[in-house]
Amino acid sequence: MLTQMTDISPSQLMAPVQNDPMLICLLGRFRLLRHGQPLDALIAGKAMTLLSTLALHVETGVPRDALLDLLWPERDGDQAAASLHSLIYGLHRRLHIAARGASMVVYANGSYALNRAAGVNTDIVRFDSLIAEGNRLAAARADVEAASHYEHALALYRGDLSIGTDIYTVIERERLRANFLTVLAWLADQSYRAGDFAAAMTHASRLLAYDPCREDAHRVIMRAHVHRGERAQALRQYHLCEQVLRREFDAAPEAVTKALFDRIRGAPESV
Repeated sequence: MLTQMTDISPSQLMAPVQNDPMLICLLGRFRLLRHGQPLDALIAGKAMTLLSTLALHVETGVPRDALLDLLWPERDGDQAAASLHSLIYGLHRRLHIAARGASMVVYANGSYALNRAAGVNTDIVRFDSLIAEGNRLAAARADVEAASHYEHALALYRGDLSIGTDIYTVIERERLRANFLTVLAWLADQSYRAGDFAAAMTHASRLLAYDPCREDAHRVIMRAHVHRGERAQALRQYHLCEQVLRREFDAAPEAVTKALFDRIRGAPESV
């Protein structure tokens, strides 16, 4: 049974819920969690495609005809519509939100959407919400609180957006990835300033695992090694940076990176 869509306020959209009745995860591999417990073994094929598509367009929903073309391009309109109704009904029987008996999917004005009013959420919404609040706190110089929100956002980022090759999805994948890397860079710098050099290196290394050419991350690791008394490792980090840039872009490190290398080599106490 389908229920009608209910308007969701901006505050509901942005609230970082920690234990959603149903959470669809698209960062990394597809996962479906009910109150934190995985249900993805129940979801495959067209059901996964449907939920993934609705999760990707959580704010707007997806027009019925677009779903029919996506899921059953080879069938005529009536057959595809019957198949979509059957698919959604099957999802409701297996995955309704137990406390309310509500469907995960709702329909209104020619579009289907996730039932946000009943507690269906996505990791992308939570990720964006946590980063937005972290940014607000960082701007207010509440760095400890900002770091807490950023750390929770990082825990949600289990990999790049896992679905889609269309232009919208490619742009969304790059947006999420860029925000993830920006947060890692902020945490690496903040940890370094706080004197937690191990944490600074951990965040910077994770950043480099996604983008080996980020010289700011290489510099954090170099400086952290120096403060840990690991001058040789700091110099090796520079050479790693140099090799990566040469291989990827046939380019040399930036002047600021080279200057840091020279200081570590000649006067490490000045770093």
